[in-house]
Amino acid sequence: MNVFYEGQVLWSQIDANQHMRHSAYADLGAQARLNMLESLGLKPTNLFGFKIGPVLFKEELSYLREIALGDHIKITAEVSRSRPDGSRWKIRHEVFRGDGIKAAIITAHGAWIDMEKRKLAVLPAALSSLFMKAPRTEDYVEETKSSVTSIK
Repeated sequence: MNVFYEGQVLWSQIDANQHMRHSAYADLGAQARLNMLESLGLKPTNLFGFKIGPVLFKEELSYLREIALGDHIKITAEVSRSRPDGSRWKIRHEVFRGDGIKAAIITAHGAWIDMEKRKLAVLPAALSSLFMKAPRTEDYVEETKSSVTSIK
């Protein structure tokens, strides 16, 4: 299991129904993605040096079980789909409660953006090769020319 975030659910992450609020899942998924990128050597400072950063097109969340205040959670991060150069990607997160039960699945569809030009970008070759070493799901798919439009 490729866990990139572990922690206790905080009071500020709880909604009126006494379970983890919807936006907390997105925040924690983003942190797990950032931790995964950092583990590959793609630290924000490295990316910012090239004026490149990750950008999301879509984020999907499937709730499977409730998560409550004080629960200890673990979040995985694995690339489930990408172009051969890593310029477009889909990252799947699985959220587990402390009792080992899978509570949610977050899927983020994204790419890289040139922060000056405000246009989609390709990582420089050295950074792209780092990204392509990211953990992959068992059902990982590499995009082909005929399937490129389906990654969004």
